[in-house]
This record gives sequence, structure tokens and C-alpha cells, in this order.
Amino acid sequence: MIITVKGKVVPGHGVASGKGNDPRYPQGTLAMQKPFFKERGLDLDQFYRGTINVDISPATFSIKKGRYYFKNINWSSHIPPENFYFFDVTVLHDENRYEGLIYMPDPATKTDHMQNPSVLEVLLREKIEGLETGISLLLEINTEQIKVV
Repeated sequence: MIITVKGKVVPGHGVASGKGNDPRYPQGTLAMQKPFFKERGLDLDQFYRGTINVDISPATFSIKKGRYYFKNINWSSHIPPENFYFFDVTVLHDENRYEGLIYMPDPATKTDHMQNPSVLEVLLREKIEGLETGISLLLEINTEQIKVV
């Protein structure tokens, strides 16, 4: 079942895209992780390299079953291996639909750049022009993958 959840764009850490100037990840964490995901069946080359952080508060979410789940990915020498989930999502903005994935390092294995429990990181195939902090978006989420409460 698909539900629609309202959210607001919030600032992120900038590490996924590399805009956060973290010297450990000069090209961004996504650029470093992509080869590991690709060899396991998820090619992110057609996605924009960066995430949109969407706060769905006062709602929160819990993981049910990811479309993709990758365990024990040793993608960086700076942190221990991590698990990753990806969930289907469609973003609705200005009467346009953008297909993508929710990108989620497993909270159980993530050691750095923690997210608020009401924030989802969204990867889209194309960049939404003019998107900035504070803009409202609608997310279509598969309730078989993520439970929104």
C-alpha cells in the first residue's frame, strides 16, 4: 500500500554529496559507496549525487523491509562497515513526480553523521531545480517497506 506523507526539506550534513567539505570524503560518501552497491545489484549511476533531507515530523518511521538491503559494506577506512537500506519513494513537488529511493544507512551500524529520527534521505534520478531548505514536499511511501507513525 502506498501512503502520502508531508515533509519539509531540512539541511543535511553535506557528506553524501561532498558539499560538507569533510576531508575523509572529498567526493562525498555516495561516490565512495556506489561501486559496492553496484556490485550487489543497485546501480546508482543514473541518480543525482546527493540526497534531499526530508523531515516528516511529527511523524516518525520504522524499517519493515527494504527494497534493497546490503550488509557489512566496508566502504571507508575511516569507519566500521555499515549496513544500508533502500526503499522506494516518489516525491511530489509543483505538480511533478520524481521517482527515487530513500537511502538509509542502518541506524544499528551507523557511527557518524546521525540523522533526526523523523528525517528521510531521498535520492532522485534528477535534481529538482530551485529546491531549498523549508520547502514542503509530499512523499509517496510503500508501507510494506517503511512504517510511518
